[in-house]
Amino acid sequence: MAQESPKNSAAEIPVTSNGEVEDSHEHGFNRDLKRSLPAGLGLSETQITSHGFDSTKEGVIEAGAFQGSPAPPLPSVMSPSRVAASRLAQQGSDLIVPAGSQRAQTKSGPVILADEIKNPAMEKLELVRKWSLNTYKCTRQIISEKLGRGSRTVDLELEAQIDILRDNKKKYENILRLAQTLSTQLFQMVHTQRQLGDAFADLSLKSLELHEEFGYNADTQKLLAKNGETLLGAINFFIASVNTLVNKTIEDTLMTVKQYESARIEYDAYRTDLEELNLGPRDANTLPKIEQSQHLFQAHKEKYDKMRNDVSIKLKFLEENKVKVLHNQLVLFHNAIAAYFAGNQKQLEQTLKQFHIKLKTPGVDAPSWLEEQ
Repeated sequence: MAQESPKNSAAEIPVTSNGEVEDSHEHGFNRDLKRSLPAGLGLSETQITSHGFDSTKEGVIEAGAFQGSPAPPLPSVMSPSRVAASRLAQQGSDLIVPAGSQRAQTKSGPVILADEIKNPAMEKLELVRKWSLNTYKCTRQIISEKLGRGSRTVDLELEAQIDILRDNKKKYENILRLAQTLSTQLFQMVHTQRQLGDAFADLSLKSLELHEEFGYNADTQKLLAKNGETLLGAINFFIASVNTLVNKTIEDTLMTVKQYESARIEYDAYRTDLEELNLGPRDANTLPKIEQSQHLFQAHKEKYDKMRNDVSIKLKFLEENKVKVLHNQLVLFHNAIAAYFAGNQKQLEQTLKQFHIKLKTPGVDAPSWLEEQ
């Protein structure tokens, strides 16, 4: 018993109920250093030497190779002593922030609510559904009108103007076609007269007995060909102006008329749909449908009124433009034809100057933009 007392005084380390060293700060530091050793060192043995206040003996704690989990212990489990805490405080980069504080930091701050992402496929499907429903209603309205079962909205004054415009367009197209035929035939005649004049001029040089007779005919044919080219220029100018009026101005107005007619069919289709719903029973199921139908009917009614006003305005401006254009072109056509068949070359040339018509010389290319400047 006397021999075991020194050993016990050196080996035993008095601790408190919390597991901390009571008699020395050095013992606490050694124990914390043992706990904080990294697992990757692969040490097979660790020694911690502690010195007592009243003994020169040393206490040695032997430890084998580390076989625990490679993850470091959680900070909430570790309870370092004051010495270890002071040493760890000097290394700011080695401090471990508890997971609870990170969660609190991420949750703090303003919360941003993102807009709901719209699905393009659903949008296209909705557009197809609306288009299909609208097409079905319009087709039903057209069939009903043709069978005499459905009613249609008619603006008598506007419909009369549209019918007159379509009839005039057909007549102007006929005039345009005949004028193009005249231009083609006149071009062939002028070409023939020019060739005939060249033939007469060649014979006047080779036939001495008929030199004067061939010469007169050659000069006449060349003069006719020249006047024919002047008349051809006036006719081509007339054709170009009428073609612009028929195939551009009038056609643009008729496109607006087609849009007006489509708006009228949609308006009548939704009007008929609303009338059918109003004739049926009114309950909790039909009231939302009636309100939606009323909203659609009002929207198509506004569209129909707008298109009707656009057509009225375009018809008014078209009539004014048509009268102005056709007045000038008809005067040109009359004066040119009269001067040509009267043989009045000066009057024919004066007519072209009056309408600022420039003839293109055969076989001569148009001047470049550098020559024009």
